[in-house]
Amino acid sequence: MSLKEMYKTLQQDVFPDDMTILLGQEKLVYRKRTWELEGERKGLRYGENPDQPAALYELVAGEITCGGLTWRGAGQGIVASLNEQQMIQAGKHPGKTNLTDVDNAANILQYLTDYPAALIMKHNNPCGAAWSRTGIADALEKAFWCDRIAAFGGAVVVNRPLDMSAAELIAANYFEVVAAPSFEEGVIDVLKKRKNLRIMQLPGLARLEELTRSAFLDIKSLADGGIVLQKSFVNRILTACDFLPASASTADGLTVTARKPSPQEMDDLRFAWAVEAGVTSNSVIFARNGATIAIGTGEQDRVGCVELAIHKAYTKYADTLAFRETGMSLYELKVKAATDNEAAQALEAIEQKTREERGGLPGSVLVSDGFFPFRDGVDVAVAQGITAIAQPGGSLRDHEIIMACNEAEPQVAMVFTGQRSFKH
Repeated sequence: MSLKEMYKTLQQDVFPDDMTILLGQEKLVYRKRTWELEGERKGLRYGENPDQPAALYELVAGEITCGGLTWRGAGQGIVASLNEQQMIQAGKHPGKTNLTDVDNAANILQYLTDYPAALIMKHNNPCGAAWSRTGIADALEKAFWCDRIAAFGGAVVVNRPLDMSAAELIAANYFEVVAAPSFEEGVIDVLKKRKNLRIMQLPGLARLEELTRSAFLDIKSLADGGIVLQKSFVNRILTACDFLPASASTADGLTVTARKPSPQEMDDLRFAWAVEAGVTSNSVIFARNGATIAIGTGEQDRVGCVELAIHKAYTKYADTLAFRETGMSLYELKVKAATDNEAAQALEAIEQKTREERGGLPGSVLVSDGFFPFRDGVDVAVAQGITAIAQPGGSLRDHEIIMACNEAEPQVAMVFTGQRSFKH
């Protein structure tokens, strides 16, 4: 088999049609999802990699009552309940990564129901996210330009009916998946011009607000065959009023308090904290005007994560300038600049403008999924012109973190979320 053929081969899974989990006296019943596609019964294409058979199961019966919590149960499926009618175009039909991208998008979008919102997912992390009072096309446009490079081959997921303007942007670029609660007239015909695009109509994306205060049973499998059960993350920041004032005491008993964010800053912090619910930790997000500017994911140290996100912001900003001015990506322009004087001059001007405008970061806000153990991460972000920060709070050095904000010119606002948002 050739390497290319490996990605086209369907893995025949050997998993049973039904699965039952007993939690003490409570029973959860799951049914394996398969679809009738092209006259053949098919399950998941494969797992995370082509040599891993996989199966999707939907919770069809049973409920959990442990802990006195509100748990999600049967009948609330979004991705797991996907049927043939909702799989409008199967493309090469989905594998695990396609569905988990859409699932994590729904996980984020449940906290962004106020306005039309769009996410572009890549490797189970958002590479671009935005919401807009103007409409879904504007949200998707902003999400796309957050990170045009990483959007290549991503999954587009929206929380409002997909309109023609949004469809044309999708059709003009390469995406693996598009999922929406519904599609306006004529949109499907435009999308189907991309033959391998997986098109999913998921009605549950229109009622995500029903999920925001409930938890699902989060099951983590260990490499030794063991299992960890946990209550899923539930975002406590649903309105601006849910943020906590950033206040802490010094060793000598002096109380320091940060500036309260403006309404616009608060709106951007709430947006960014909602996106944070689906980002792999350690992570930080820069955002402005309802759109992400840069997302730093999966770093081992907090200041390093901030530095990574800043580097990404500069790179993506330069790439946007290069693409709009020359029709080439930043990397294509760099190759051409090595032998072409005109391209070299264009590249130099773009890089200078990127440095002068600090990658578009001035005026943005920053959220962090964990507290800042030292003020270095805040100092690095403040140097890029951010105006407000939201973070869990609870560090032994919270007073130093707040003082870093108060010492900034102009003063940077800060609020606490009162919860951590790690995602491993």
